[in-house]
Amino acid sequence: MERFVRFDTADGVRWGILGEGHITEITGNPALGYEMTDTHHQPSQIKLLAPVQPSKIVCVGLNYREHVKESQSATKEPDEPVLFLKPPSALIGPGEKIVYPEMAQRVDYEAELGVIIGRECSQVAEVEAEDFIFGFTCVNDVTARDLQKKDVQWTRAKGFDTFCPAGPWLVDKIKYGDLLVESYLNGELKQSSRTSMMIFPVPFLISFISKVMTLYPGDLISTGTPAGIAPMQVGDRIEVRIEGIGSLANDIA
Repeated sequence: MERFVRFDTADGVRWGILGEGHITEITGNPALGYEMTDTHHQPSQIKLLAPVQPSKIVCVGLNYREHVKESQSATKEPDEPVLFLKPPSALIGPGEKIVYPEMAQRVDYEAELGVIIGRECSQVAEVEAEDFIFGFTCVNDVTARDLQKKDVQWTRAKGFDTFCPAGPWLVDKIKYGDLLVESYLNGELKQSSRTSMMIFPVPFLISFISKVMTLYPGDLISTGTPAGIAPMQVGDRIEVRIEGIGSLANDIA
């Protein structure tokens, strides 16, 4: 298992592999192939960025039964995955600030498992879907809940700049079928469930999405949030923790 990081340096954005106390720089995009270098960085001396560069961010709504029960927009469990897109411009990394839009009155957190695609994926059968996964990360599907309700469709409510924190790194080769997914608002546990509680599991989602749109290396799928969503306020800190991956923390500005 490797932890791939994307980070900023004086010479530009780089990719690396996080080891014990240091980051080894690599050349290339890890989803497409890479080579190790002899350049090392101290984690305390670099700024981590979102560990993905997707052509698109495909999100899944209403994918945990308990979240369906608390939803304002659903009356029953969906028969098929509910899909929507976030623009890549919504991406931010760990430690970056989520900006509360002036036009919104309620902004919620949504802790989610993110899946990163490793190779071009179209019309894929569910039994083959795992072969197209490169890795996993933490995602916060930030949502302006009042605008979601007002607009009916979700583009504005979920598409603001800074509304897709991801990180802190990308982890490959983990057993993703029963991971603990949690969120903490100002240190208080708010969401807690396991990926085994998803209505539609990861391989099904990849297959389903690939029959709608071609997925490319680096594309990000955010797989839905558990129950426990609630609003955030300016000055709050929201943290997404996923077993086997790590912790993604962002402040609200």
